[in-house]
Amino acid sequence: MCLILIANRYRADYPFILAANRDEFYDRPTAVLDFWEDAPRVLAGRDKKAGGTWLGVTTTGRFAAVTNFRDPRLANPAAPSRGALVSDFLSGTTAPDQYLLDLQQENRPYSGFNLVAGTLDDGLFYYSNREQQVRRISPGLHGLSNHLLDTPWPKVETGRNRLKGLLSKGKAFSPDDLLEILHDTTMPPDNRLPDTGVGIAWERVLSPMFIRSPDYGTRSSSVILIDGEGRGLFVERTFEPGAGDRLKTQDKRISFQVGHA
Repeated sequence: MCLILIANRYRADYPFILAANRDEFYDRPTAVLDFWEDAPRVLAGRDKKAGGTWLGVTTTGRFAAVTNFRDPRLANPAAPSRGALVSDFLSGTTAPDQYLLDLQQENRPYSGFNLVAGTLDDGLFYYSNREQQVRRISPGLHGLSNHLLDTPWPKVETGRNRLKGLLSKGKAFSPDDLLEILHDTTMPPDNRLPDTGVGIAWERVLSPMFIRSPDYGTRSSSVILIDGEGRGLFVERTFEPGAGDRLKTQDKRISFQVGHA
């Protein structure tokens, strides 16, 4: 993932709302959203190259998502896939705070990452191996990209503000409303861009919420809604790779009930 927007117990009718974009190289093979044959309670897309995932939920109420921490100076080409951080949590039973504390203590040689993990009962937690601190995510609106949680990058602030505008109206909203937020290709001015060491040309390419370039871009947008009765909906919109204005899309929507296998 490269952008995650979360409404954590922000509305009583929906204690968990997530909208997220996954940005990746177009040639990395991916399986679309579905329940996993080898872990039937896990609902997620899947990285066919390494076997993990970037975002998922389970019918037992577990959730996890990962983003890369962008710092090319500290990249490790031999590091294990960060998608395992998500899939291992989803398929396990360890409490989210303990899972993140174990990661902190083990200090395995992953490249930079941000990991959000939680359950409906235990709440949401956050850990970055660049910050080395496990944090509970407070109720409210939060945004995460390729720096620490709630770092005020333009895409994070724009997404969080638009999410607040949508959810604060006190009326019904749809998954399509959230997907529309994620499909924002606006590029901020150069004086608002971060300097993460990739050069100004790449900072521009990576700055919108929805990324387009010849070889790399937003591969999918996801929305997860869980209401107060534990009824869940996971929507994944996948995009045909490319930088053109006319993107072909495919939606997959799966309903689930938390607490049911």
